[in-house]
Amino acid sequence: MKKRAFGSALICVAMGLSLFASGAFGAQQDGNSKDSYRIHIQGPQNEKEKAKKAYGTRWDFGKEGFTTTVNESQYNALLHNKNLTIELVEEVTLEGGTEAKGKPGDTTTQAVPSDRTPWGIQAIYNNSTINSTSGGAGIKVAVLDTGVYTSHTDLAGSAEQCKDFTQTKSPLVNGACSDRNGHGTHVAGTVLAHGGSGSGIYGVAPEADLWAYKVLNDRGSGYSDDISGAIRHAADQAVATNSKMIISMSLGSSSKDTMIASAVDYAYSKGVLVVAAAGNSGSASNTIGYPGALVNAVAVAALENVQQNGTYRVADFSSRGNPSTDGDFIIQERDVEVSAPGAAIESTWYNGGYNTISGTSMATPHISGLAAKIWSSNPSLSHTQLRSELQNRAKTYDINGGIGAATGDDYASGFGFPRVQ
Repeated sequence: MKKRAFGSALICVAMGLSLFASGAFGAQQDGNSKDSYRIHIQGPQNEKEKAKKAYGTRWDFGKEGFTTTVNESQYNALLHNKNLTIELVEEVTLEGGTEAKGKPGDTTTQAVPSDRTPWGIQAIYNNSTINSTSGGAGIKVAVLDTGVYTSHTDLAGSAEQCKDFTQTKSPLVNGACSDRNGHGTHVAGTVLAHGGSGSGIYGVAPEADLWAYKVLNDRGSGYSDDISGAIRHAADQAVATNSKMIISMSLGSSSKDTMIASAVDYAYSKGVLVVAAAGNSGSASNTIGYPGALVNAVAVAALENVQQNGTYRVADFSSRGNPSTDGDFIIQERDVEVSAPGAAIESTWYNGGYNTISGTSMATPHISGLAAKIWSSNPSLSHTQLRSELQNRAKTYDINGGIGAATGDDYASGFGFPRVQ
């Protein structure tokens, strides 16, 4: 087992629940007073500099403005400043549930897994008798979520970075990524759980390195500027350490956030593969959430452990993409790209045990883990070539079950279900 200490060097500094926004904006998070507003300020450089001096800076995105927190009177004054554009920062929150056992904070979890290689692992490995997994060595997977219980038996030694982007006093706290919700620990386990001392559970790529980035608080809520800052920080860290990295985001919003969209583009330009959940607002078309809906993110739909028309079935709760772009095998905005197991997924939990929950949040880490496994075995691939490999494997395992699923590229399952070969 790998033994790692958290480095201090910085570059710039559902359960049936999936983490998707309910449309809440602005204020009153983490005990802020009622007149506290997180805002995004844009405008001419000289005007921005004046505002920075007056109000301080949480995240500076250069030409794309900066964020800060102000009180009600300051906020109203800024709204009357004709030289600046002021926007409330979006708050990403838990959207709601799908059928599954377990809720945030649930402690009635099992002490040992019911299956060391749950159905999702068996499915993605295309092997119903597999009893352990392997792969992912040298690849970094940044899990942006509610944090990770890095001392879990099945995750111990895997965390190379542990950082908190949710604290009020500082936008980044190194060496802290505690998870008191469970969601982030569950996601991390599906990516890279290594079976612990011999009785634990396995993820898809147990030899990968975990970068645990807490971007959502223990209620599963976080600001979009913190998420954006974490995405950019991860990309910069990947460049600085010359690492091949995958960002895994089981979170999102029904609306497009410009800061997160820009951060995803930035990370993609740095050679990072971004994987994100499609959302849990299905089964109607055009329900896919962001950032999964972005062109530079791999949007993942959720499959059930049910066979229909000779394949796994897309879960009803899984968000669907745009049917008008079906069949072209070209990713455009609001397209589902691939599918993976996401219903009744067993994985690691924040209390050291195991829990079974559902959502596209659970499908996403299957693909993140698969990408790490493929990249580790083929280190000469670029991130775009890795993405093409995922797409080609998905075409091999087309999905024909579930509402909207059809032969080829469809708005429910995308290209299909990529697997280990």
